[in-house]
Amino acid sequence: MDFRVFVEPQQGASYADQLAVAKAAESLGYSAFFRSDHYLAMSGDGLPGPTDSWVTLGALARETSTIRLGTMVTSATFRHPGPLAISVAQVDEMSGGRVDFGVGAGWFEEEHQAYAIPFPPLGERFDRLTEQLEILTGLWTTPGGQTFDYSGEHYSIVNSPGLPKPAQDPHPPIVIGGKGAKRTPALAARFASEFNVPFDSLDVIKTQFGRVADAVAAAGRPADSMTYSACFVVAAGKDDAEVARRANAIGRELDELRTNTPLVGTPAQIVDRLGPFIEAGVQRVYLQVLDLADLDHLELFADGVVAQLRRQ
Repeated sequence: MDFRVFVEPQQGASYADQLAVAKAAESLGYSAFFRSDHYLAMSGDGLPGPTDSWVTLGALARETSTIRLGTMVTSATFRHPGPLAISVAQVDEMSGGRVDFGVGAGWFEEEHQAYAIPFPPLGERFDRLTEQLEILTGLWTTPGGQTFDYSGEHYSIVNSPGLPKPAQDPHPPIVIGGKGAKRTPALAARFASEFNVPFDSLDVIKTQFGRVADAVAAAGRPADSMTYSACFVVAAGKDDAEVARRANAIGRELDELRTNTPLVGTPAQIVDRLGPFIEAGVQRVYLQVLDLADLDHLELFADGVVAQLRRQ
């Protein structure tokens, strides 16, 4: 079981806040620091305001040394595919090949309205995501000295040198997630090395993992070529009082959390609650850390949950 830290800076976090979490996660042995790609808070005032995901990750690439860095997930509506390919490749080079590239179709209409970003209907957003993935992988894998051309419904490329190249060959691992029954599994089987189900029940995770596994097999890929992951909000504590305090700090009811995430309780309770998810095929867990100032939370989870599962 692999554990990664995942933060939501649009809810209210500076670059310094994110750097502190990334450095703590690295020192505690988490495999990656991921952040959302959002420009508007879903609740609260969001102060001091949003930070751009790839600007932030580029800075973190120079201030960390071993931890992997990524997005959960970059919205395909936010950036043109050519500049996005450049940004991701540059951060991958700056980090020495430590980027994982999570990407999705985009969903939060209000933030598009707030920052003058077009928000087409769902079908078109998914079409654009598909074309972006075709372009991104095409640009990254075009041999040096050759050019890349592309003609799609929404994007076209003429005579691109496909530069710069990412440090990882052929490109950074691609993470795709979601709960769609057909297009999402097919897209993951075509492009992704990791599939993620965010914030859902054991039954939904089982169903979606099964769909993706079927799509991977239909694409002729080895079954073990896909890593299966899930995101859960975390509220851990050494005792019930500390668990309740951490739930209250993120504005959540403890009873509600217990029904929605296995990462709530004491370390021993969390290990037990994770058991059925591990049996269902979850190989990697993203801890959604909502209180970025509580670095002791990360240490408790690393020492109590991660260490215990590694011994099993």
